Amino acid sequence: MKVSKISKILFFLIFSLSLLPSCGYNTMQVQEEEVFAALGDVEATYQRRNDLIPNLVEIVKGYAKHEQETLTAVTELRSKVGSMQITQATLKDPKMFENFQKVQSELTGALSRLMVVVEKYPDLKANQNFLDLQNQLEGSENRINVARSRYNKAVKEFNSSIRVFPNSLTNALFLHLQRKEPFKTEEAAKVAPKIKF
Repeated sequence: MKVSKISKILFFLIFSLSLLPSCGYNTMQVQEEEVFAALGDVEATYQRRNDLIPNLVEIVKGYAKHEQETLTAVTELRSKVGSMQITQATLKDPKMFENFQKVQSELTGALSRLMVVVEKYPDLKANQNFLDLQNQLEGSENRINVARSRYNKAVKEFNSSIRVFPNSLTNALFLHLQRKEPFKTEEAAKVAPKIKF
């Protein structure tokens, strides 16, 4: 009788251990790290754009002295964006994440208005420094879109992973990972500004 009980315990242990690779523990942790890495890429592309703005403002300022309001708005929003940091706490708090997205969208809008202002100044549009910065800014905007798409894909995979069985059980028992917020399009940003160069 003793041997039978030990056999059952051993069988249960071996069976339990055989299920460990499919419990999703490691997969969920790897996916969460992918979300953090993708968010780091988004933050780096936003920073690249943020670094271009002072030079762009200085060049435009020399030509567009009467557009001080637009230049001030861009400068203030750049400062506001520069003071915001994305942390793991930001990812866990939908309101903080939404606020981060809102400020970034406001800066994008201000930059669009600045580009519209440039239309009034043909000499500025021909300035090589301005053209170089404009190309770099366009490249940054494209990089931001790509980085945000990659982040959203990583978030989708992670959020799905923590919700499907058996990962959901493993998460509930051991990890307690929370879903991550994807980037969403702001209502104002859904209508693209019309800019001609």
